[in-house]
Amino acid sequence: MKNAIMALGSALLLSGGATAQKVAFEEYNLDNGMHVILHNDNTAPTVITSVMYHVGSKDEQPNRTGFAHFFEHLLFEGTENIKRGEWFKIVTSNGGVNNANTSDDRTYYFEVFPSNSLELGLWMESERLMHPVINQIGVDTQNEVVKEEKRLRVDNQPYGNLIAEVKKNMFTNHPYRWATIGSMEHLDASKLEEFQAFNKKFYVPNNAVLVVAGDLGDIKKTKEWIQKYFGTIPRGADIKRQTFTEDPITTPRTAEYQDPNIQIPMVIAAYRTPSMKTRDARVLDMISTYLSDGNSSKLYKKIVDDKKMALQMGAVGFNQEDYGMYILYGMPQGSNTSAQILKEADEEIVKIQTDLISEKDLTKLKNKFENQYVNANSSIEGVAENLASFYLLYGDVNLINTEIDIYRSITREEIRDVARKYLNPNQRLVLDYIPSKDKGQN
Repeated sequence: MKNAIMALGSALLLSGGATAQKVAFEEYNLDNGMHVILHNDNTAPTVITSVMYHVGSKDEQPNRTGFAHFFEHLLFEGTENIKRGEWFKIVTSNGGVNNANTSDDRTYYFEVFPSNSLELGLWMESERLMHPVINQIGVDTQNEVVKEEKRLRVDNQPYGNLIAEVKKNMFTNHPYRWATIGSMEHLDASKLEEFQAFNKKFYVPNNAVLVVAGDLGDIKKTKEWIQKYFGTIPRGADIKRQTFTEDPITTPRTAEYQDPNIQIPMVIAAYRTPSMKTRDARVLDMISTYLSDGNSSKLYKKIVDDKKMALQMGAVGFNQEDYGMYILYGMPQGSNTSAQILKEADEEIVKIQTDLISEKDLTKLKNKFENQYVNANSSIEGVAENLASFYLLYGDVNLINTEIDIYRSITREEIRDVARKYLNPNQRLVLDYIPSKDKGQN
């Protein structure tokens, strides 16, 4: 009886949390094609102004990689009305913070201000879009910044090239095959006119969504400011996007990469998965959590805790607009080999493909996803980015409220069937990520 009462209490708590997290929003289009989403939340006197552009590394040319990420830096250089070097000073002097990030699919910029600086935030983002200054000094400056970032985060970081090596071997035709940070040689070879052309093509209002969230105060005034600062920006040319498809992986792929920054080898098993917009992608999220998310996951408990064959077992899920990846990794311990721990992992995958997971494990999984759902929308920053992503990449803003229902509806049978469909040895890349053999000679 006690357990039943506790279970009921947990269910009510989760249900109440999910209901409390329902995100109210209003959306509309400006005449120039920019989509606008407003979310009013006066629980704190802060506001976020954010713009997400539908441009990422997959929109680059194969001989000019790194442009999307480069612009994440370049567009803080200044505008016609914000002098070079003044952007961050304006933000901090008004009690705000700002940042940006880039993925294979999109680029995202935002400022968080006290709510009485809402108009300032809108003006700054409109300046970035309408009046950017893209000149040689800015390009040269940010080129050095990006090179230093690559040195710190990739070249000199243990296992820093792991994702890039997986992508290179998983994709043959799709632009996902190159790293988001791109090639420094490509950036060095690019002319100023190429950066200006990239901006003209992708940084247009009809390729963007503006999200304003937080303590908006007078909604009518907010809309007036949006029209004033963004409504007058000319519409850009419609973007003709290429569609890239990959043939299914039907025979095992193998690769090796030598990293001079590591001493312990790592084995990676990577599976190509479908678009994040599909139901199968959500089922794979659950499978990934079940197998390899945290110290209580099946693989960690078996291979690290019980058998002590590995120092670490885990996974990275890459959910993307066109294709995704499930990247399983392990670090063998002692005399155990990469092949041995991969064999142990395969046995656990076969169990999912053969038998239904228990009802208890399914309930535990769903509780985890309920918790993730609540946490994802627990801050204004999280809500703003989710609203932008669900509009721009999924085509349905209300998924911010309803995607959790998809996870709630996933069955044990679906988990078994999707594991059978995607997680087979003939459908994967096995990458041996090892210490450099020449390390001792350097």
